Amino acid sequence: MKIRSILVSLAVLFAAFSASAETRVVMLGTGTPVPDGDRAGQSIAVVHDGEAYLFDLGGGAVQNAIRAYEENDIEALYPPNIDHVFFTHLHSDHMLDYPEMLGTYWWRRDARVNVYGPPGTQQMSEGVYEMMAPDLKARFSGNQPIKDKEGYKAEVSEFSEDGVVLEQDGIRIEAFSVSHGSLEYAVGYKIITDDRTIVVSGDTAYDPVVAEQAKGADLLIHEAISQEGLSALPEFWQNYHRAAHTVSTELAEIANRARPAKLVVVHNLFYGADEQSTVEEIRADYDGEVVLADDLSVY
Repeated sequence: MKIRSILVSLAVLFAAFSASAETRVVMLGTGTPVPDGDRAGQSIAVVHDGEAYLFDLGGGAVQNAIRAYEENDIEALYPPNIDHVFFTHLHSDHMLDYPEMLGTYWWRRDARVNVYGPPGTQQMSEGVYEMMAPDLKARFSGNQPIKDKEGYKAEVSEFSEDGVVLEQDGIRIEAFSVSHGSLEYAVGYKIITDDRTIVVSGDTAYDPVVAEQAKGADLLIHEAISQEGLSALPEFWQNYHRAAHTVSTELAEIANRARPAKLVVVHNLFYGADEQSTVEEIRADYDGEVVLADDLSVY
């Protein structure tokens, strides 16, 4: 009986370890700059071995992280536990919840947030600190327990070249340049763990480099714009969007080159068309698995 009890205990421990080591992707925000009550601004969480790595922080992302923590029991997404944030670029719909991230329960943090992004990330961070000045003054002048009086500050690492941004604890994160309109710096990320490879396109016009990065990936998470919705816009806006975003038919071409196990569509611009039109247009030219992500979807 003792041997059987030991074996059962070992099995339980092994199952618990496997669950913690499994890489999961949680959609904290799947929206666009167009206001949408069902979709927060862009934010994608990769949870690996009990750590969360967030890619972008659009408006509403932190509240969705709290929901994921409470509803799906993902401890890593409790805001004070989030230690790593990566920005693809610094457009507002990708960073409006940055102050929320740094300000939420900062006085109880065990460690500061490590933030990685293109040039301008440090300047943005300094702006957050300035915004928080009245709050900081009030907390410092009282008798509130504070673990680290500078716990609200981020440890910022800016980069302007492609390459490995972070490698630790069984995860490797690489940045690669993409083309997003007039922005000088915009990147996608390739995340490699011991069990999955995930590619996040960021906001980008059609770019074959994404297909190269995503060849054979488990997940390709890519932005898109509906061909039907785009064609109904004035010529100026059509030209603007083509220079900054990937049309559904172009995304089908990227997916055919990359052949990921699953294509996940986010940041879906569809305007007057049905939001599912983007996925239907991709499926017309691509026979792989493709889904339109919702906030709090887990992959």
